[in-house]
Amino acid sequence: MTSEHTNEHRPLAAPTGPAFQPHGPAWLRSPVGLGKAVAALLGLVIAVDLFAVYADLVMYDVMGSLAIDGVDGAAYDALMRDADHADSLYATAGYLQPASVVVTMIVYLVWFLRVRVNAEVFNPFGHRMKRAWAGWGWFVPFVSLWFPRRIMVDIWDASSPDGRARHGLVNTWWTLWLGSLLTSRLAFTAYRSAGTADEIQSAAGQMLVSDVADIAAAILAILVVLRLTRMQHEKALRGPAPVSA
Repeated sequence: MTSEHTNEHRPLAAPTGPAFQPHGPAWLRSPVGLGKAVAALLGLVIAVDLFAVYADLVMYDVMGSLAIDGVDGAAYDALMRDADHADSLYATAGYLQPASVVVTMIVYLVWFLRVRVNAEVFNPFGHRMKRAWAGWGWFVPFVSLWFPRRIMVDIWDASSPDGRARHGLVNTWWTLWLGSLLTSRLAFTAYRSAGTADEIQSAAGQMLVSDVADIAAAILAILVVLRLTRMQHEKALRGPAPVSA
């Protein structure tokens, strides 16, 4: 988005009557830099999740060996050292994963609000939710299960060249995101309540599924961010077009 297109920075007027902005003042700002930053941070999340997958596999293998009857002596001592190593890997992953998610979420929310405001410029009347829900919708219980997806779909349609686009990519990403949240909650509960080697091994297997699901969701999130950022950039360069209320 360049300063040469000065009309890009004004909200579009309703086709009849004076300019009207139902969600408050809206102006175009380039999402390109933020989009690239979000994609890079999501790449960091994937890298941390890959480390967590390695920790899951080590824990699963060690706990499986400890569950075997008749392990004693030097073999048992070696397994205990392996178990300590697995615990250390798990602890490291437990610190890195939340940290990477928090940093990514902060930048993502800034990007998400920016593309929402841009979408209001493209189509002031195409948004079912108030602007504030672009932030709060991710954190309010129950509401967070569908509000962000609905807001994303409205942004997606407003940013598309024809004012309407297929939602397959968005729906797949959102399904994987919800799946990763569910499997993560189940795996954490199982690991926290595990007491025996068999139970810890089972919880590690659930953690593995959760981390793989999170990797898949992060990959789809990168595709969504880059695609939407590109659509908005290209639409802004073409200049404003009339929209219908």
